[in-house]
Amino acid sequence: MLQASLKEKRSAAKTAMLCSMGALAVTGFMRGRGARTLHLWAAAALIGFSIWHHNLYR
Repeated sequence: MLQASLKEKRSAAKTAMLCSMGALAVTGFMRGRGARTLHLWAAAALIGFSIWHHNLYR
């Protein structure tokens, strides 16, 4: 099994936060029911990745 180092996990968490924040910003300007659903999922992802990022620095 391949184990990621702490540095790699931190980098992955930051990248995931960046992507979900970008999706949140883009879907914030979109209209429609599908955009709202994507916006909510992007917000949930950002919260989850932020918690993961926080836990990696404890």
